[in-house]
Amino acid sequence: MDISIEEIYSKRAGKEIPMLSVIDDGHGMIHEEVEKMVCFGHKKPEVDDPDYIGRFGVGFKTGAMRLGRDALVITQTNDSRSIAFLSQSLNEGKDNLEIPIVSYRRKGQCMEVDTSVQLEALAKYNLKVIKDFSPFDKYLIGAKAGLFRENNTGTQIYIWNLDEWGSQYCLEWDRGLTGGSSFHKGDIMIRSRRLRSRPGQISKKVCLDYSLRSYLEVIFLVPRIRIYLQGSLVKSRPLAKYLNQTSEVSGNIIGKRVHLTLGRSQLEFEHANCGIFLYWHGRLIEAYKRVGGMIHNGDWGRGVIGVIDVTDLMNEGNGRVGVLNTKQSFLDCEPYAQLEAWLGEKADEYWTDNFEKLKLKKGGSLYKPDHEWVQCDKCRKWRMLSSGFDVKTLPEEW
Repeated sequence: MDISIEEIYSKRAGKEIPMLSVIDDGHGMIHEEVEKMVCFGHKKPEVDDPDYIGRFGVGFKTGAMRLGRDALVITQTNDSRSIAFLSQSLNEGKDNLEIPIVSYRRKGQCMEVDTSVQLEALAKYNLKVIKDFSPFDKYLIGAKAGLFRENNTGTQIYIWNLDEWGSQYCLEWDRGLTGGSSFHKGDIMIRSRRLRSRPGQISKKVCLDYSLRSYLEVIFLVPRIRIYLQGSLVKSRPLAKYLNQTSEVSGNIIGKRVHLTLGRSQLEFEHANCGIFLYWHGRLIEAYKRVGGMIHNGDWGRGVIGVIDVTDLMNEGNGRVGVLNTKQSFLDCEPYAQLEAWLGEKADEYWTDNFEKLKLKKGGSLYKPDHEWVQCDKCRKWRMLSSGFDVKTLPEEW
């Protein structure tokens, strides 16, 4: 996956404007799937599908329109290609929402309009609207389609007319240093750098709250996807493997088994951070959740990080799950309330049993992770290195 912000000429603005792009090399989407992606809402699923985190069909729309006024989706499968346009600029002042979609099917080496899903006249009209209200003409669309990797499939999302914060854009970005430098890699950040409110928090440095690179490093419980941000590879971190003095704790909440990993992080100690990272379907939902004594004392639990997967616990059955539509927090329900109490108890026990034994000396060997792990760039699996191996001697891609 490639995420970046690039400059593109807009004939409507008469100048170059920034455009956010998200490009993957997955299987792509057929017409029905991309239509569901850009159209507003669908019925609640009857089951909790472990392969999907979307549930009500509003995530892409609300997320994209929060970042910018206009978004274009180009998606390609082995047999089809679709272009969809979600635009506030196009629909400004209209009573009925218009979402142009053009779908093609493969015929030999060429793509032709798929008349099984739309009339050819409608496809031509939709394509004209896309060209008139976006920076994309047929040449640019063709160039973007050429970005699909060797398997010739994937999805590309482009968002422009980015939201503003004061006199500037709400996002800020840089490409980082050239030449593969590991000291300063490119990033996309929320310009305000506003931190989320957490009970008991005293830290003013929670990069994950405003830095996309920091967020992508820990977004997956078991990272497998290769992600590039502003042209440089994001070094994913499976948090549980980056902790020191780890303790594995299992428990039972409302008849369901849960497993928590607790440990100390020197980096989080220096930033005065602590808390639990909660994952659902392998994706981060809530970070630095303070529990137990952490809520009432800013120094209690300093540097302690917990990692837990709550997929089974938050599945209430019949397609109901205790996760907010934003995928940024959990519903106030009985399983979550009992989970909070259990996490607080176990985190306090860990702190009481271990904090006096740990010498909080910066740079001490005590603060290295219990084991050194490295991810293979070919198979994306994580390998534990032998004791004494210097991970710094490995090349950038291994």
